[in-house]
Amino acid sequence: MTSRPRFHLAFPVRDLSEARAFYGTLLGCPEGRSSDEWVDFDFFGHQIVAHLSADNVPDKAFNEVDGEQVPVRHFGVILSMAQWHSLVDRLKRSKVDFAISPDTRFAGEPGEQATFFIRDPSGNALEFKAFNDDSRIFAR
Repeated sequence: MTSRPRFHLAFPVRDLSEARAFYGTLLGCPEGRSSDEWVDFDFFGHQIVAHLSADNVPDKAFNEVDGEQVPVRHFGVILSMAQWHSLVDRLKRSKVDFAISPDTRFAGEPGEQATFFIRDPSGNALEFKAFNDDSRIFAR
């Protein structure tokens, strides 16, 4: 069996119960190991770790990307188009506030992608995107 590279990301949260509800219940990310100060999640095949941090301050920096003010500090995942639409539907049913609503960015250009942003309860920005053609992910 050949393994593929996966990323690991640790990030601050203000409350582990909120993190479990958001990442585990809402996004459907299975929980891994944990302690009183951190919890691992399987984020679409990648390992993310929510670390309790009393002084977490959400990032206020933004850059304009295709007409939207995108949070500079963010992380996310590239899903299949079917997964992306399914997640959008689940979040809309759960009445999640989108920081940037689901839309197509760079329409008609090499990097055309479906994208949206949400924030977790601690203010961390997450981007979820999908491409109709994965060979275009790094297209210029």
